[in-house]
Amino acid sequence: MFKCILFLVAGIILLLIIAGVSLIAFLTLKEYRPEEIITLEASQYPVEQLHTGETVRILTWNTGYCGLDQSQDFFMDGGSGVQPSPPQVVTDNLIGIQESLQTINSDLILLQEVDTDSKRSYHQNQQEQYETALSDYASTFAYNFKVAYIPYPLPPIGEVNSGIMTLSRYQMADCERVALPTSFSWPVRIAQLKRCLLVSRLPLKDSGRELVLVNLHLEAYDDGSGKIAQTTALIELLEQEYEKGNYVIAGGDFNQVFSSVDSQRYMIKNSDLWTPGTIDLNDFSAGWQFAVDDKIPTCRLLNEPYDPDSINTQHYVIDGFILSPNVTLEQVETIDLGFRNSDHNPVCLQVTFPES
Repeated sequence: MFKCILFLVAGIILLLIIAGVSLIAFLTLKEYRPEEIITLEASQYPVEQLHTGETVRILTWNTGYCGLDQSQDFFMDGGSGVQPSPPQVVTDNLIGIQESLQTINSDLILLQEVDTDSKRSYHQNQQEQYETALSDYASTFAYNFKVAYIPYPLPPIGEVNSGIMTLSRYQMADCERVALPTSFSWPVRIAQLKRCLLVSRLPLKDSGRELVLVNLHLEAYDDGSGKIAQTTALIELLEQEYEKGNYVIAGGDFNQVFSSVDSQRYMIKNSDLWTPGTIDLNDFSAGWQFAVDDKIPTCRLLNEPYDPDSINTQHYVIDGFILSPNVTLEQVETIDLGFRNSDHNPVCLQVTFPES
């Protein structure tokens, strides 16, 4: 009897090992391995071009794949959530985000965590939904998260197809996906995001210059080395484009606090939970500026459903913009939506492009 039990246990262990090895082999074969630079297409080409001297409104918003509203927590932030339930939650959040985008009415929109076919958002194609709701915008999209199956936690995340999306009321001459470095190695790498910059070039009429608009979502759950490497790559690209004479704006979810913001405003309450890095303006050459509004937090920790009065609630300012020295900052405002449809609040920027 003892030998039978021993053989049974050994057989189960062997099957688990075979299943694990097979899964890793499958995911390795299916791993998303994009080229360093991929040319992208815009969905349409508006007639209007940008002009020097005019004021332009730009919005950035991490939409949390329409699954991280006030009622949600997330297992990577100290909560337990993996997929919102019921599916109507995702649909309601998508409708709410679309309505907010239409109300805010920006000229350029940078979105992060837009799912196209993911288990966590019930395989909703949010890219197509935004294009339909905002049909007077051109749009382009770059994947930064494509995994056939993520086997953790329990229940598992499963399939993820997600990315970042830029929408524009002006002509976008060229759009590219520019790969960012990763700090993860195999086999962990196969189930991780493949971060990138979504670079869109908008010609300014009669000036010979371009607005180089960079949409980004930098590393989150790493040991810090990934954020540093990606920030270094970002700075290099921005500086190169400015040296060409272009106007340059980068916006998105940096997963880092900004050195220009008072660190005492949103102090870390529990260092055992997720803690952002820091992006330092001193790493840029003279004249660059951060466009950040710290009066309202841009992000919340997903350790529990949102309660602004809870002692466990953690706020951050990790969303905003970087402006080249030749861009004039008119206003930047975090729009307080109370994290109603996402774990981030949108940030809206107003800038002008001087002729000289």
